[in-house]
Amino acid sequence: MRRRRAEKRRTPPDPKYGSVLVQRMISVILSRGKKSLAEQIAYGAIEGTDPKAGNPVETLQKAIENVKPRLEVKSRRVGGATYQVPVEVSPERQVSLALRWILRAARSRKGVPTQVALQQELRDAAAGQGAAVRKRDEVHKMAQANRAFAHLRY
Repeated sequence: MRRRRAEKRRTPPDPKYGSVLVQRMISVILSRGKKSLAEQIAYGAIEGTDPKAGNPVETLQKAIENVKPRLEVKSRRVGGATYQVPVEVSPERQVSLALRWILRAARSRKGVPTQVALQQELRDAAAGQGAAVRKRDEVHKMAQANRAFAHLRY
């Protein structure tokens, strides 16, 4: 017998901007339990994205909006064969994937401190370019290519 479904925990807003999105970004950056360092990196990157723009959180939101995937492919076994089935991505997962892809793209920039790399990646993503946006396009292309298997969706 199954037990009840685990309920989602609400992410508290971050102390500086009062934004849940910024707090989620800090959590994605967090490694080895060094939260103060993760906060330093996140705040430094967000504030440095566009000094002329009023609210730096809006730049972060725009970047995430540009990187969010609408579709992705999931493997599905049907009679010994594995198919890549395109499925729609839930809003919660869209944000998670976008944050992860932005951070991965920033970390792949060698010879640059994480804060500066993240700042550049956020700026690029907000402008609709950069490695994270390319990743989203790849995922969409993959889903498009496997449209024929959409009827196997579960």
